[in-house]
Amino acid sequence: MPLTDLPLDELREYRPEVPAPADFDAFWTDTLATARAAAGGPAVYTPVADAPLTAVDVFDVRFPGWGGQPVAGWLLLPRGARGPLPAVVQYIGYSGGRGLYTEHLLWSAAGYAHLVVDSRGQGHETPDPDPVPGPQYVRGFMTRGIQDPEHYYYRRIMTDCVRAVDALREHPAIDPSRIVVAGGSQGGGLALSTAGLAGDAVAAALVDVPFLCHYRRSAEIASAGPYPEIAEYLGFHQRHDPEAAFRTLNYFDGLHFAPRASAPTLFSVALMDPVCPPSTVFAAYNRYAGEKDITVWPFGDHAGGRGSQPVEQLRWLAARGLGGASAG
Repeated sequence: MPLTDLPLDELREYRPEVPAPADFDAFWTDTLATARAAAGGPAVYTPVADAPLTAVDVFDVRFPGWGGQPVAGWLLLPRGARGPLPAVVQYIGYSGGRGLYTEHLLWSAAGYAHLVVDSRGQGHETPDPDPVPGPQYVRGFMTRGIQDPEHYYYRRIMTDCVRAVDALREHPAIDPSRIVVAGGSQGGGLALSTAGLAGDAVAAALVDVPFLCHYRRSAEIASAGPYPEIAEYLGFHQRHDPEAAFRTLNYFDGLHFAPRASAPTLFSVALMDPVCPPSTVFAAYNRYAGEKDITVWPFGDHAGGRGSQPVEQLRWLAARGLGGASAG
């Protein structure tokens, strides 16, 4: 992949003027209050009795998300670790779900409780039953409900992500003061939004090559991945009034969650990323209010640092007193 965005020295100073909606905070306060009031019962953790693992206990999870609707997940606990445990809540990339528990063994191997959160409508275990007003014009999720922030798809999934933290804080094996949110691409954008919305409930955020940041620039320059769905929609259906769509998207932009987040964060960015252009990542990173650091992969594509980034994350967490539990 070629370099197609700004030089690194300009990226480090890139701070576009994108004002948040005047009612941004009220919108999200009301959204989360409504979701919490809907209840839906406590989280349910069902042991996976036939899991062929000797060092990890696996639980099939259902916790209440948007509207009290059940959201699926996996909880992996390192067997024999001294508790209460630090925990990583992981959000998944675009068009994926929680998958198989055997795909998620890193964090439990490092001594963390690990909650893998399914993505409503994208994974196979959590449907998105909310009707979306109006016709759906293109593939994917980026334009579902884009006519109105009340009905936009990411309002529901971002609410699910905060409710995952709410649920895990109540688990008896978890130290609620050491919950880390993490993810890459869409999952990175969701980790960022959760850090901005959940406040002190989040001890740290691991935000890899994040999606859902600086929607306008992303729609203008991303050459691959989901952002072109927005350009396709606008090209066919709102070419005379694109601002209507961006008014909705502005409620869900990482640029506005970043200055509301106070937990320490480690971002990553890949300078040859055609899916999440590096300027859109730095636009959010440069606004982040808490302690922050960023790993730059100069020749990385959307896979970022690949297997090297988790090593950076583990060392970064340990340096901040958030290392995994040791075995009993």
